[in-house]
Amino acid sequence: MTAVVAAARQGRTAVKWALSQLLVDRSWNVTSRVGFVVGLGLLFMVPGMLVATLVEWGSSTSNEEVAMGLGALVTLAGGTLLVTFTRLEQDMPPASVFAAVAWTWICSSIFGSLPLWFSGELGSFDNALFESVSGFTATGSTVLNPIEGVGRGVLMWRQIIQWYGGMGMVVLAVTILPFLGVGGLSLITAEAPGPTSDRLAPRVSSTARRLWALYGGITLAIAAALMIAGLSFYDAVAHAFTTASTGGFSPYDQSIGHFNSVAVEAVIIVGMLVCGASFTLHWRAISGRPRAYGQSSEFRTYLIVILAAAAATTMLNWLYDISDFSNSIRNGIFNAATLGTSTGFGNASGTNQGGDFAGWTSGAQALLLPLMVMGGMSGSTAGGLKVLRVQVVSKYMRVGLLRVKHPQVVARVKLGQMALSEPVLQRVAGLVALYAFTAFAGTMVLSMLGQDLITSSSGTISALSNMGPALGDAGPTSNYLVFSRPARAVLMSMMLIGRLEFFAIFLVAVSAYERTRRLTRVNLRR
Repeated sequence: MTAVVAAARQGRTAVKWALSQLLVDRSWNVTSRVGFVVGLGLLFMVPGMLVATLVEWGSSTSNEEVAMGLGALVTLAGGTLLVTFTRLEQDMPPASVFAAVAWTWICSSIFGSLPLWFSGELGSFDNALFESVSGFTATGSTVLNPIEGVGRGVLMWRQIIQWYGGMGMVVLAVTILPFLGVGGLSLITAEAPGPTSDRLAPRVSSTARRLWALYGGITLAIAAALMIAGLSFYDAVAHAFTTASTGGFSPYDQSIGHFNSVAVEAVIIVGMLVCGASFTLHWRAISGRPRAYGQSSEFRTYLIVILAAAAATTMLNWLYDISDFSNSIRNGIFNAATLGTSTGFGNASGTNQGGDFAGWTSGAQALLLPLMVMGGMSGSTAGGLKVLRVQVVSKYMRVGLLRVKHPQVVARVKLGQMALSEPVLQRVAGLVALYAFTAFAGTMVLSMLGQDLITSSSGTISALSNMGPALGDAGPTSNYLVFSRPARAVLMSMMLIGRLEFFAIFLVAVSAYERTRRLTRVNLRR
């Protein structure tokens, strides 16, 4: 027995050495900063695909598990080839960092669509790609109609891709990069940029692992609470994935309204509010500093805005007889939470039609639009501009007006006790301006493609904020088949732009444009 144990240890040591040589001594490979990170992202998708394949195999009599297994095989092959035949340099310039982030999300969405496409449930590849992009960006818009009746494994894969996208494939990949001697903090910053950076630990790999441990723990807690509320294991896990990611996919056409349960909705509301808040605050709280919540002005604003929207929509729906008072409270709180965290779940059911906010009064819908734009807190899984940026811009505007009135006054924009520098303020103002310009341009394009103005504008804002449902024809009880194929292509680009918070996608586009112009000049000189 001793000899067997010793042999096993020697074998394990030999394997670890071989892997380290394969990963570290990569002088024979092609230098590709983008390719290697994309390869890591694809490899991290494979376990989720296999889980969904097993779910399909164990719960269906169709052959969809074969199609899903094929998708996993193709993704494994693609990721393995990229990781094996590419390598990273020690330093990644900013342009390469943003390119790695953007291409990881784009390629993950493409490969993530393969199981959906091979299964045949979404018909064409562009529909499968739309569903995948919506999943990885944690948007929640769907073209699957009807949802029910599709294989459980296919539906579980939709839930899993949102769980991956919630925290971010790139953050997961960062846990490997320090082992290769390449810093990964720039990748985390590029994926979720905010006015300030805040590490959970000195080492980037420790930060990423703690983020994922916290994310996984919250997911398990939500699943357990949903089972206590009466859901089956499958339903509890499926909805825990998309609640933690604030994504909003559901295996049912009526979303959370399928269960018509106040207890289930209460668990979902709490889960959405928790995951729409900063994970840095959560880590501080479980590390013995629960006062961090009260000390955060962003957290206070986040809760106040959602509660105020819930109270206002409750009163409007009750006064205009959309539903009785108890259901008005229920629908007001649920929809304020689902839109304020960019989740996009719906709670409308046969006995609770008032949960469909597309049927609310214009005044109540107008209160929801700011929630769709703002989204959750920075450092959360939520989309939108983020509460912190809205705070910064509001204070920046106030200081600007004060300087106009009193040119000699010295005024600074502060968050708590911290004064923000001018470069930070300019970066935040620039992002808000990009958001407004992109929303306007997207609205114009969708309108020219045949959509009415309300559906076009709310659909664009929903895509940019990774919200899911919109107003007009694309409400929470509808789907995005109301948009034409060209319009859905525009919305896919908006989802990616919003998820990567503009800079990554736009910098990649600018770099490609400059490279093309440079090559054109060289060719003309020849």
